Amino acid sequence: MTDVASMQKIWRKNLDQLPATPDNIPAFFFAHGSPILAFDKPSERGGFLGGDVVAWAGRSGPLAAFLKDFGPALLKKYQPKGIVVFSAHWETDNERLVTDYGAENPLLFDYYGFPPELYALKFKSKGDSVLSQRVVDLYKQAGQRARLSSKLENRGSDGRGFSGPGLDHGVFIPFRIMFGDEFMDIPIVEVSIDSSMSPEKNWALGKTVAKLREEGILILSGGLTVHNLRDPSSFAPQSAKPAHKEFDKALVASANVADATERKAAMMNLTKHPGFRACHPREDHFIPVYVAAGAGEGGDVKVITDTYGSETIAFGL
Repeated sequence: MTDVASMQKIWRKNLDQLPATPDNIPAFFFAHGSPILAFDKPSERGGFLGGDVVAWAGRSGPLAAFLKDFGPALLKKYQPKGIVVFSAHWETDNERLVTDYGAENPLLFDYYGFPPELYALKFKSKGDSVLSQRVVDLYKQAGQRARLSSKLENRGSDGRGFSGPGLDHGVFIPFRIMFGDEFMDIPIVEVSIDSSMSPEKNWALGKTVAKLREEGILILSGGLTVHNLRDPSSFAPQSAKPAHKEFDKALVASANVADATERKAAMMNLTKHPGFRACHPREDHFIPVYVAAGAGEGGDVKVITDTYGSETIAFGL
């Protein structure tokens, strides 16, 4: 299905059917998209990306439409006290870093080759030192290394050739669509995924912070179910190859397995799927699925949207 209006009816119904449980908020894997979500006229831009890809993944495509519905639905349904977000664009080796940015979160424009206006995007949000420390404490209590990362610490390189702190584009690009350019009511804290790219390790990272869901904290883990920059055709169903589509369908099928033990086994086996490497030459954009699944382990699962390459899944219902 590629008709946005038809897809929207389905995801709005699924969002509406989510249980209103502010004291046990589901964990979500969501598609964070790419900088082309911010294009004013996506049909006129896109660089190496073809017209089909820009139309599908840009500002007029289904992911942008979904994110506009997704953010307000989460706020209305769960009234979260804070947001803890994991991103495909921040990974550390065997140690969790947790942002502690205080009154305003800086932005890290960690992308290259886009129009100048994409390096002037705004997303104003705040951190929360208490929440940041709570996340660190949970990891330490589980015997895992973790520490705070302040504005004084460089956490990556941005697209302008500078290094610095900040929420990366896997956070601020979708969040500004979900929550608006200014979002100061609810604090946002970002946590790094594990650079081992191990499904088991990253599942455990999510499971360790699952208690936050009972404390009114919304856990979001962002990536993409198809992400192959070596083959831009993979980003849109109109141009995707059979291997891309088969893997995408396999992900949805694994999430829909009813039995929790069998579902986990099916999800773990996805990295062995014949189409996996065609979709993910490197695992970084797929690993956040496991973080969300770990955070919601033990509950039911619901695919909110099965939009090609941009699925969003609720874990822990």
